[in-house]
Amino acid sequence: MDDRQVELSIIGMTCANCARAVERALTKRVPGVSTASVNLATESAVVRFDPRRASVDQMLRAIADAGYRAMPVGSDEEEQRAREAEIAHQRRSFGVGAALSLPLMALAMTRDLGILGPFSHHAAFDWVLFALAAPVQGYTGWDFYVGAWKSLRNRSANMDVLVALGSSVAFLYSVAVLVLPGVQGHVYFETSALIVTLVRLGKLLEAGARGRASQAIRQLMDLAPATALRLDPAGQEVEVPATDLEPGDVVVVPAGDRVPADGVVLAGRSAVDESLLTGEAMPVDKEPGQRLFGGTVNLQGRLKMTVTGVGSQTALARIVRLVREAQGSRAPIQRLADRVSGVFVPVILAVAVGTGLGWWIAGAGLVPAMIRMIAVLVIACPCALGLATPTAILVGSGRGARMGLLFRNAEALEQAHRVTTVLLDKTGTLTLGRPSITDVVPADGVDPQDLLALAATAESGAGHPLGKAVVEGARARGVPVREPDVATVEAGSGVCASVGGREVRVGRPEWACPQGLPPALAMTAQALAAGGHTVMAVVVDGQAIGVLAARDQEKPGAIEAIRALRDLGIAVALVTGDHEATARSVARHLGIDRVLAGVLPEQKAAVVAEVKAAGGIVAMVGDGINDAPALAAADVGIAIGTGADVAMEAADVALVGGDPMGVPRAIALSRATMRTIRQNLFWAFFYNLLLVPVAAGALYGVEDAPAMIRHLHPAMAAAAMAFSSLTVVLNSLRLGRVGLGQ
Repeated sequence: MDDRQVELSIIGMTCANCARAVERALTKRVPGVSTASVNLATESAVVRFDPRRASVDQMLRAIADAGYRAMPVGSDEEEQRAREAEIAHQRRSFGVGAALSLPLMALAMTRDLGILGPFSHHAAFDWVLFALAAPVQGYTGWDFYVGAWKSLRNRSANMDVLVALGSSVAFLYSVAVLVLPGVQGHVYFETSALIVTLVRLGKLLEAGARGRASQAIRQLMDLAPATALRLDPAGQEVEVPATDLEPGDVVVVPAGDRVPADGVVLAGRSAVDESLLTGEAMPVDKEPGQRLFGGTVNLQGRLKMTVTGVGSQTALARIVRLVREAQGSRAPIQRLADRVSGVFVPVILAVAVGTGLGWWIAGAGLVPAMIRMIAVLVIACPCALGLATPTAILVGSGRGARMGLLFRNAEALEQAHRVTTVLLDKTGTLTLGRPSITDVVPADGVDPQDLLALAATAESGAGHPLGKAVVEGARARGVPVREPDVATVEAGSGVCASVGGREVRVGRPEWACPQGLPPALAMTAQALAAGGHTVMAVVVDGQAIGVLAARDQEKPGAIEAIRALRDLGIAVALVTGDHEATARSVARHLGIDRVLAGVLPEQKAAVVAEVKAAGGIVAMVGDGINDAPALAAADVGIAIGTGADVAMEAADVALVGGDPMGVPRAIALSRATMRTIRQNLFWAFFYNLLLVPVAAGALYGVEDAPAMIRHLHPAMAAAAMAFSSLTVVLNSLRLGRVGLGQ
């Protein structure tokens, strides 16, 4: 079956059971849907389906039939309007509730304290309380009734059932006291109104917190510029919508503008701020032939580029998609919360009814028994339990995206915290993947500048990486580089050039100087080769005038990354296909003790399997096609974002900018996220386990306990319930500021 995937935005969910209801609607009512993962925190669903049997329209209808509103992600304006309307509705509902509940509470307190005298016990006074409470119950509380009906119709029970039932019992009992002859007692209109208003406040605060937590995606999407300067066939610049660009178009990017799409520099040189992709503040120099990414900022010179990727094909769009998928997926640890929430509400309903009956049978009277039952119903609302995991995943993956750490899904974000061993590829992962000149060693009586000038001139027309390293090394040292008169490249050996009438050979010592280097140069060359350098001899008219040594340089931050991994208590090993001497030289410089050199791609996967068999949790870090099998075999595959696309596809985590420090940061972020999830689950479980018995009256006979605890009023229970949900959300938001060794 050729499965496809779609992400839907869901409007109207209030708790974990709502998410379960949407999942059931998709998987049970839409033939062809294989899986549906609904995330309460992001208010989204990731659905896999067979397009021959199911359509997006069928999914939207099934969700609507379940009582919720949905739209495909990407309908940005419609989605934004819907979410803004939802938040505005929450504000209005809470505003009405607060405006009426506060005076209602004040009047009820003055009656209880006897401040208003006999009037407060007159029947008209109770009608005033009713007039204030009825709009709160009917308007502010309406959504809870709708949600409860949806839930019961979907054969489940969610928090709306508890709130609607708890507040309705207090309200309807008070109405019965007010209108039915023969029914006497105290009215509890302020109790029902405060329950509804405080729970509404909790939902409003949660909605605002979820909005702040999901800003990472919106901020990324906003980075894509709206327009571009495209060159028409006549070479004139025409401003067009960026959405109209196509691969092959030529675009001009003035200094200070954002790059409108992915592409390759045709002309011009500049420095580009790629921090949105990499998290690194230092700009990246760009020249013809180098890649540009949509959304990055051209800081200096004017650039002309050829468009290679637009729309969903751009690096920015892929990042947004990965972040959405990670935030919308379900972490394995969430299964615990899902299983608990599935049985929690029915159990609480039974406990609440049992509490009411128990107090009534014990002789407490109908009203005290009813108050206890309402308190149990209200305080047990499982909002915090439903939010514990998804809010932490939401904030954690968003924080990672801002730092250039892209987790493919929530499972990867969870699994990374368990890593005990990190296996690192060398070239392109810990090193830059291109050689540079490290040593210039002239023969006696030869000026180092002259040595480098002759070698660079001979190599200036060669396309070999070592030749480019010689030319770049000369320019970096301020040595002028000229064009050779004639140059011939000997594949695998070096270059022979005519420079000012002299024959200059640069290449392997045994080729460039068949008779052998002078003893001093020979010893130096041997020592450099033993240290992992590539040695080139420079010979002029048959006379060796010096040697040059090149080596693939370590990436900035590589040493710090290895040190940070050790500080996290993680074992580190270098696994590379490079030669033993080169690999050990790099490892020694970086502080890596274990080295596996000359390892073929299939052998890298075998190394991963060996470490896993020994009980280790393995993260493999690589960038090339040859690393893909090992990345897929590892518990956590981490791909360097500057590497091959196949490596990115095989990995669980992508480091967008290629900074090695991203590896310890990703693991540290995973640990911080899991720590937050455990804290959230603890508070959610602890809160219910502790306060439900208190609401049921477990401390009633403990005289030393404060009266407000022994007689836990339903209004206080509602406040405590809202506070618990807010605590979980705010605790998750702390992930946005936690230190990750930056």
